[in-house]
Amino acid sequence: MKLNIVFCFFFMSIISNAQKNTMAETFYKHDKYLSSDKLEGRFVGTKGNNDAASYIKKYFKKYGLKEFNNNYYQSFKVFVKEGINKAKSDSVSTQNVVGYIEGSDEKLKNEFIVIGAHYDHWGWGGSGSGSKKKDTIAIHNGADDNASGVSALLCILQEVSKLKIKPKRSIIFISFSGEEEGLLGSKYFINHLPVKKEAIKVMLNMDMVGRLNAEKQIYMGGAGTFPNGVELMKKLGQNSGLNPVVFAGDVGGSDHVSFYKASISAVGFHTGGHPQYHTPEDDIDLINFEGGALVSKYIYNALVSIANYDEELVFIKRD
Repeated sequence: MKLNIVFCFFFMSIISNAQKNTMAETFYKHDKYLSSDKLEGRFVGTKGNNDAASYIKKYFKKYGLKEFNNNYYQSFKVFVKEGINKAKSDSVSTQNVVGYIEGSDEKLKNEFIVIGAHYDHWGWGGSGSGSKKKDTIAIHNGADDNASGVSALLCILQEVSKLKIKPKRSIIFISFSGEEEGLLGSKYFINHLPVKKEAIKVMLNMDMVGRLNAEKQIYMGGAGTFPNGVELMKKLGQNSGLNPVVFAGDVGGSDHVSFYKASISAVGFHTGGHPQYHTPEDDIDLINFEGGALVSKYIYNALVSIANYDEELVFIKRD
């Protein structure tokens, strides 16, 4: 009997590791494409940016997301100085990629949890861009910023699609463009919501989650913007393989800020800064894919927990 129990634990361990490896491989696949030279840094208005949007749309469709207004794209204009990143005019078109899964509870499905990550980056960099090396004209692949966040988003979507019974609340998946130019995609979304603003209860955002450190720290700001959020995030850290660093406030500076400013609870996740930030050196060879899988699983658990929350989700303002 004892031998059977030991074997059972050993077998379950093998299954668990296989699942982690599978998610790590999926994370790697997505990051490799999105941060490839072929996409030339995904600058707004470029073919590379559009190709990235098309790639994300393909998986939104594959994993069963529904469209708003018969379209996965939410197009908008971005103004850039002529000549930056080979731009031919000061106005270019780009798009958010948006879809949703309907909740399983007849009442709560009218409430929405949003999970997102921006897919744009700085293209070839240069003067006028946000590059830290303005004198260098080279592709800024943004493997961490933010191909990693989109990779996590798609990994999480894949896991949600496998659920036989979907979470109680509906979930909006969104990949923003124009984040680097000043959170433009998320601001546009907030100003052109496909549902009532009051129906959106919590927003989870992933920006730079591909460089998990040796201490296995996943940082998050804004966990205290919804009831018992700090406690939830700490509890989810147990047996996750991660050491969550949880801030009730300190909302941060990525797309979730657009939601927080609109009085919507918002949490931003990241694995920390690094010297390659906004440089051509932010490449795939520095991405921690096993870490990316751990982070994706943690945020997936947070998403499902919040979407199934028994307590009423209300906005809590933080300093």
